[in-house]
Amino acid sequence: SLQPPQQQILPFILVGVPSLEAFPTCLDILFCSGYNITLVGNGVVLLVIELDNSLRDPIHCFLGRLVVIDVVMVPSIVPRMLSMFWLSSTEIGYMACFVQMFLVHSTTSEESGVLLAMAVDHYVAICHPLKYQAILNRQTLAQIGLAIVVRALLFMVPLTGMVTNLPYCHSPVVPHSYCEHMAMVKLACTDPRPSRLYSVAGSSLIVGMDMPFIAVSYGMMLKTVLGKKLCWKAFSTCGRHICVTLLYYIPGIASIYAQQFGSGISVHAQVLLADLYLTLPTMLNPIVYSMRTKQIHQAVLKML
Repeated sequence: SLQPPQQQILPFILVGVPSLEAFPTCLDILFCSGYNITLVGNGVVLLVIELDNSLRDPIHCFLGRLVVIDVVMVPSIVPRMLSMFWLSSTEIGYMACFVQMFLVHSTTSEESGVLLAMAVDHYVAICHPLKYQAILNRQTLAQIGLAIVVRALLFMVPLTGMVTNLPYCHSPVVPHSYCEHMAMVKLACTDPRPSRLYSVAGSSLIVGMDMPFIAVSYGMMLKTVLGKKLCWKAFSTCGRHICVTLLYYIPGIASIYAQQFGSGISVHAQVLLADLYLTLPTMLNPIVYSMRTKQIHQAVLKML
């Protein structure tokens, strides 16, 4: 009779960006610079929001949550990338790999929810300014924050359970810079399609819920402010959020579908796209959004 595949509980081997090993200096400069900018930029913003009592309104609460997500996600992947470039340390423990996968995908799910919450904040502030404090009170903010976390957990706990229960009896080499779900399941010696389909369906559902709501909220804001005196101020405020949203969604959607359906796309292009999807928005968020927000800019100068 056929014997079931034997499970191997061995460390996984991360290979970084395949076929770009000849250019480690360029990659480590890119990721090291991005890592430092992310930690310093987001750290300053978080410190300012925490210390300045004038930054207690809902938008800064959401911005603080966005910063926390970025500060949790980036250290879970970039130091490992840099150790591959600098120390040729490619091993990652069996369970550590799944923990990293959980952190990366749950935080990206939470980030989408926070971007939606920020769009709702802008919508209420522009379209219903007199009801702003009543609608976005402390209880509502707490409920929104809880909903964002619960949704991410409802998506990631079953997915992590499915992936960890797969038997890994093939080569432990992960053709990626971190323990990305799609790359992991390809190493399983049983059919990985259920977890792959669940991942794509879950990601599509989250993005498919959040993006239309964000688009509708901005459509309604545009309708409200057109032709009014504060039109350009509203565009300036919302423009920063739109930039952050596009920086998150465009590379993210491209990365998810390239790895699931992009058989004609080279592996190194898929890996590099996934790496940039995680590191680029977190690096630019404090620059594009936070530092160009007048209240935060003034608060930073006050601290200095």
